[in-house]
Amino acid sequence: MTYKDELVKAMEFLGKQEKTIFLGQSVACTGNAIFKTLELVPLSKRFEMPIFEDTQMGMSIGLNFEGFIPISIFPRMDFLITAMNQLENHLDKIKEMSHSEFNPKVIIRTAIGSVKPLYPGIQHCSDYTFALKTILKNIDVVKLTNSKEIFTEYKKAFESERSTILIEDSDLYDTE
Repeated sequence: MTYKDELVKAMEFLGKQEKTIFLGQSVACTGNAIFKTLELVPLSKRFEMPIFEDTQMGMSIGLNFEGFIPISIFPRMDFLITAMNQLENHLDKIKEMSHSEFNPKVIIRTAIGSVKPLYPGIQHCSDYTFALKTILKNIDVVKLTNSKEIFTEYKKAFESERSTILIEDSDLYDTE
């Protein structure tokens, strides 16, 4: 199966879970490659968001407090960076700040933008994996480098008690 096929399989698995909810850009309306990987996720579980990443991350934390497991989708890793306030100062630290009273769990899906067939510019294809692993202490950061690990890592993120960022590589979508 291709990288994209494995993503479809993983999203179908997550979409079948009772408490999951998907939010982000191009989750209910077409616009990027991630949209096509959600084809087996019910539309009733997908919530299209405008471009306001920091608010989306805050909403994801709040949705988890209300019993949902948010799959918060940021189609390009470059724009996940605009959610760093909520990501680093809140999601990553709430457990410690609340003396373990709260332990929010959000599954964050993002991608390193494709440079094929055209280079999209420096603000659309950066890889901040190392920086996120360095900054975040209570969030697992997983870079998906081949198709064989995709389903396993998304299932592991769903079963974990911690939040997880899963980083895809858009240039691998057609590879096996």
